[in-house]
Amino acid sequence: MTSFENRLRRATLALLVLVVPLTAAAQDIPLPEHPRPDFERPQWRNLNGPWSFRFDPQDDGMQRAWERGSATFEQEILVPFSWGAPLSGVTDEADIGWYARSVEVPVAWAGRRVFLVVGASDWRTTAWLDGHELGDHQGGYTPFAFELTSHIRPGATQRLVLRVDDTPHPFKLEGKQGYGPARGIWQTPYLEARGDAPLDAVHFTPDLAADKATVTAYLLEPAPADLTLRLTFRTGGVAPVSHPVPAGTESVTFDVHIPDARLWSLGDPFLYEVEARLEGANLAADRVQTYFGMREISVVDLPGADIPYVALNGEPLYLQLALDQAYHPQGFYTFPSDDFMRDEILRSRRIGLNGQRIHVKIGIPRKLYWADRLGLLIMADVPNSWGEPDDAMRGEVEYALRQMIRRDYNHPAIFSWVLFNETWGLYTGGRPQRQYLPETQKWVVSMVDLARGLDPTRLVEDNSPCCGVGHTETDLNSWHSYRPGWEWEEYLDEITRNTFPGSTWNFESGYTQARQPNINSEFGNVWGYEGSTGDVDWSWDYHRAVNAFRRHPRIAGWLYTEHHDVVNEWNGYWRYDRSEKETGLAALVEGMTLADLHAPLYIAPGGDLSRAVAAGTTVEVPLWASFMTGSPAYGDTLTLRVRLYGWDALGQQQNFYTTARTIPYQPWMSRALEPLAVPMPDAPAVAVLALTLEDATGKVQHRNFTTFVVEGTKSDEMRLANGRTARLLRFEPGAFVQADWSLKQWQVLDGLKVNGAGAGYFEYQIPWPDDLLLEEVDAAALVFEASAKQLFGKDRDDSERLGDDYMRGGGTLDPSRNPNSYPMTDETRFPSAVTVHINGAVAGRYELPDDPADHRGILSWHAQLGDRRLREAGSYGERLHVPIPRPAVAQAATDGVFTVRLEVDAALPGGLALYGAHFGRYPLDPTLILTLRPSPPGR
Repeated sequence: MTSFENRLRRATLALLVLVVPLTAAAQDIPLPEHPRPDFERPQWRNLNGPWSFRFDPQDDGMQRAWERGSATFEQEILVPFSWGAPLSGVTDEADIGWYARSVEVPVAWAGRRVFLVVGASDWRTTAWLDGHELGDHQGGYTPFAFELTSHIRPGATQRLVLRVDDTPHPFKLEGKQGYGPARGIWQTPYLEARGDAPLDAVHFTPDLAADKATVTAYLLEPAPADLTLRLTFRTGGVAPVSHPVPAGTESVTFDVHIPDARLWSLGDPFLYEVEARLEGANLAADRVQTYFGMREISVVDLPGADIPYVALNGEPLYLQLALDQAYHPQGFYTFPSDDFMRDEILRSRRIGLNGQRIHVKIGIPRKLYWADRLGLLIMADVPNSWGEPDDAMRGEVEYALRQMIRRDYNHPAIFSWVLFNETWGLYTGGRPQRQYLPETQKWVVSMVDLARGLDPTRLVEDNSPCCGVGHTETDLNSWHSYRPGWEWEEYLDEITRNTFPGSTWNFESGYTQARQPNINSEFGNVWGYEGSTGDVDWSWDYHRAVNAFRRHPRIAGWLYTEHHDVVNEWNGYWRYDRSEKETGLAALVEGMTLADLHAPLYIAPGGDLSRAVAAGTTVEVPLWASFMTGSPAYGDTLTLRVRLYGWDALGQQQNFYTTARTIPYQPWMSRALEPLAVPMPDAPAVAVLALTLEDATGKVQHRNFTTFVVEGTKSDEMRLANGRTARLLRFEPGAFVQADWSLKQWQVLDGLKVNGAGAGYFEYQIPWPDDLLLEEVDAAALVFEASAKQLFGKDRDDSERLGDDYMRGGGTLDPSRNPNSYPMTDETRFPSAVTVHINGAVAGRYELPDDPADHRGILSWHAQLGDRRLREAGSYGERLHVPIPRPAVAQAATDGVFTVRLEVDAALPGGLALYGAHFGRYPLDPTLILTLRPSPPGR
């Protein structure tokens, strides 16, 4: 939160009505920018900031109290944040709220029509100026306006009052408001001076083939006289255009020639900025700043294949999108700043995505503006209701759809409208007998027809389906699927077989597939595991799924759930507060980031992301080239560099094998390559096969990897680099003889990993070898893998069951409460420290920086049972090498046993996790290494 927001929220009302001068500097209010860069008049005044506020839980006639001048306002709210949102400063206490503030219309606006515009207010809003009712509006997501002209006194202070009734209704479009509801005003309100004949909308429809844009200008009212609409292009070099608007006209349509059009694209998101001026004799002109992009959305075949893809400007797009719940933990529906909205778009671009699906809410115009300006595609959802599809619900949906398209028509980033999600609000009856009735399906088809009629330039999706329900009439054959990573290859094989013209797969009875692009419109492992909503280290399963998608070119793209964590789903690329998560990719392949998993040029290794193989064998690794681009910039030949490296049974890193091969580059190529024959190391190890793809200039275009768990017999001796010999005394983490922990102690998968939370210790006894004398031992060390151990919500003995209503925000703010969760490595660390005691002597104290889980926990993922439950998947530790003091070695020889105590004290009680050879990062059981003295000559 910024300092000005803190300052505003601490302010105390001294008067009945708070007076905020309209001349206040922009930096003194939240979100000071004009809320609609796509429809902005030059004379406007932002009304964000502190307002007087009170709840009206009994609906006790506040308006009459206002007329008598006796109303009192006990609270202050920071607009435009919903009541209940922390940034508003008001907790959620009732369904009806009243807002008040003083306003002053500038003297310079005299003679112009003045309107109050509210960007969005949920749900029924009524307004008064000095007690005069201005009107009311029903709906929660799109802007509305009330005219003040007959009641204003320019230069004078006047009283503005709004009443918002957010009483729940079965048909009210609420989306996933359980994450944090939009209650009351949640988008910027402002005053605006308009001309005598105001424009209501100006839509631009690009026609690339004809070098033109078709303009449709809508008036708020029938033209009072013969008028002229003048368009002045501020960018793009288009000559000014004038067009007559005859008296009585409510809209006009005409073409504007766009010579040598600069197309809007993801790489060059150029916007034509336009001033529209509607004027007539003896009338005050109305001026609006707007913009549009010259771009075309269509469906084309993937070059060289009979596979339909979504296309931008005739060029196929391999869709790589994120489901964007578009929530903020402090502002709920409303983001704290314009910079934050810009950064949401940049975050997606930074990791190589080309779009977002703004989910079951209508997006904020300034966020859409940044998608337009920065080049990111948007799927735009209509919010859903949670009732049945009766007449009231249908009217609400149709109104929202019409207003969304009217408001957002000019945003080039939007490429599709999604009318319903997972059939929510379309079922008749309750579970388990609920039905998606044929008559409801026909109504949905009518909504598709309506959307196409309102906007023929974009794709329309009837329902983004899952759970056994399919499509009716749609431009996209989309589907949702949440499943573990190992299931994706077989599942995508099945979909590839079943999607073709005439297929009934994924369609309701009576409807069949035509030539729609086949896309996934939600996937992830968050719902792929039994009861899963927690953070389960999405990185590994996500990697498996993306590899599988790239091996199936008949699937024209995917949409991952989700952009950022929310209240009940913690599988975002970012935390809920947008702090970073750590994938571990760069630790396995130098320079690798999430963007490599979204690269246009992609090499997908076959098989699972980890495979068990025998030591000393040569393994065939299938390769698939997925070049989802038509760019000629990469040259004719690519180079694939291959490196096999890993860690031996003592956790020491070794290089095993390197090679390189050339690959011909062909645009839009998606096919199998000649497999790699990779020799495995001769002894047990964990091996990483790192793949680096370079273009003709040597620039790295893509990185990927797969891994191998190399199995074989472990020796009890090892030859050191100096030619000497060491004896190895291994013990399993679960073989402790004593343990005591202040919070909890438990094991994972029968002792592959052991955990102690809080302060405490594990103690082990390892026999001294019967055939070894003390004088034969030159040095000793203990090597083991360990991390801190946080006591997660799911592991607490008093953990409560999660709520059932996940889709409406039920669940938890604790990402660790789900039984499958192991919160992924992020910016918040959980440190601990372990003190190593050997036969009573302190061998050292070692800090453990975190309790992490990500790609580096190869063995932890490999050890999972494949039963839709996870056991601390992805977790791993640090490799610690602890020299053992000579007196402790001597005491062990005397006692006949090494007594090893690994202890965490109360100074830093961050717990301790110990990993064995089949769990964590290294194929390492805790091991005592006894380095032997050189044998005497002649012995």
